[in-house]
Amino acid sequence: MSLQACADLVGRADPDRFLAAMAAPVEARRVLFPVFAFNVEVARAPWVTAEPMIAEMRLQWWRDALEEIGGGGAVRRHEVVDALAPVLDAEGAALLDALIEARRWDIGADPFEDEDAFGRYLEATAGHLFWAAARALEAPDSDEPGTRGQAWAAGLANWFLAIPDLEARGKKPLPDGRVDAVRALAEEGLRRLDAGSVSATAKPALLATWRAGALLRQARAHPERVGAGALRQSEFRRRGSLILRRSFG
Repeated sequence: MSLQACADLVGRADPDRFLAAMAAPVEARRVLFPVFAFNVEVARAPWVTAEPMIAEMRLQWWRDALEEIGGGGAVRRHEVVDALAPVLDAEGAALLDALIEARRWDIGADPFEDEDAFGRYLEATAGHLFWAAARALEAPDSDEPGTRGQAWAAGLANWFLAIPDLEARGKKPLPDGRVDAVRALAEEGLRRLDAGSVSATAKPALLATWRAGALLRQARAHPERVGAGALRQSEFRRRGSLILRRSFG
């Protein structure tokens, strides 16, 4: 039941990753749904309250849960934790703990110091998330560079989609929002997306990156669309490209 609860949570809050998990082999879903559900819980924690202290407490709750999982002892009961604990080892728990630490940026109003700081944020959020999922699927260490490259690109594409909402909430989501800088970021994302391959073991985790290429190519060609919230894919292209990714890798 905890696995079904995770699937339901992802389906409501993160429909792209829900579709990707459903496109993965059945045995991979026992890993993907708990990891993606954890990400939903952590990603929304800073936004469900206007009180920074309460947001910090929510994130700390999840850090404590991961510490229990990594320690191998008794673990608190929670529908996401119940499904997550069996698929994480200590290193996987540490990766997700570092993801939470990076998410503390979401609580405040300070901008990123520079492009390197923004890149580290993507690496710690998207990169750690997808590598933790791939490791839980027993991907070899040789898959880490390719996994992280695709994850970084997908994190950037999703960030571009979120920029209008982030700005409406008073955030400064990019260290440099000028069109030339946005175009350069899109080019960097595309470079990382194509920089490395992964084994068949890791590929189910990376199905969730399937929209990154199309969105980043659009942002490279029309960087002004990012700030305007005008990056678009038709539903046919969105779902059709996932089918192609699943079928041909």
